[in-house]
Amino acid sequence: MRGRVPALVAGIAALAVVFYVGWRLWVKSGDQLRPVVVLRGADAAALVTPRLGARLHALASGGRAPAAGRPRLIALTFDDGPYPVTTPLLLQTLHDLRVPATFFLIGRDAEQYPGLTRAIAADGHEIADHTLTHPNLDTLGEADVAAELRDGADVLNRIAPDPAERRLFRPPHGRYRLATVRTAQVSGYDTILWNDDPGDWRSVGTAELTAHVFAHATAPEILLLHSGRTATIAMLPELVTRYRQAGYAFVTVGRLLRLTSPAELNRPAAIPFPSS
Repeated sequence: MRGRVPALVAGIAALAVVFYVGWRLWVKSGDQLRPVVVLRGADAAALVTPRLGARLHALASGGRAPAAGRPRLIALTFDDGPYPVTTPLLLQTLHDLRVPATFFLIGRDAEQYPGLTRAIAADGHEIADHTLTHPNLDTLGEADVAAELRDGADVLNRIAPDPAERRLFRPPHGRYRLATVRTAQVSGYDTILWNDDPGDWRSVGTAELTAHVFAHATAPEILLLHSGRTATIAMLPELVTRYRQAGYAFVTVGRLLRLTSPAELNRPAAIPFPSS
């Protein structure tokens, strides 16, 4: 009996290790397969809840594609707002850099600052739907999700009409369920997430943001940024210069979707940037 206890403990410990390693691999494969875009006609279930075979393939391949032949295109996207002070500064910086961007605006904020919303459109930027009130959509039923999309687009369309307001949608905080994405598809939307989130929604300095972006560059790329952050605005000149030096062109999300395939966006190539 005495000999069995250590063996039993060792067996339980071994099973715990196997379970932990398996769980970590499952999480890692999910991160590698997290979709960047889910188009209206796509198989949402395959993208949002990938099967075991897809997960194993992602782990074996490292989740990244070879860089050869991948389009060097980047779409800067700015969530939330618009905001007084920071949004005008952002627009002036983008104008000076001659960079188009996509603004995922909150309907209620656009309603509060209609002049700034029109200024975004007047500068040639794309305006897309970030819902009416910015809720956590993964906690809402399908009817409420559909209402957030519809009402947010209605507000934006009254102020500054743009076809993308009824075609491109980003879930607030990146929170969604399969039902959320399917509701967006039924409502006529492509769900747009991102290849990289440098975390400018936190209190992060310009140098840290810039280093993160260059360390995680991909081809093609959708970059998540926020329009209410001065550190984000401050990093844009260096970011734009170095991406252009690396052969990138800046485009809106709508144009990026026309020039690339969902497979290229969902499985991009990592692009090493030399140290500045």
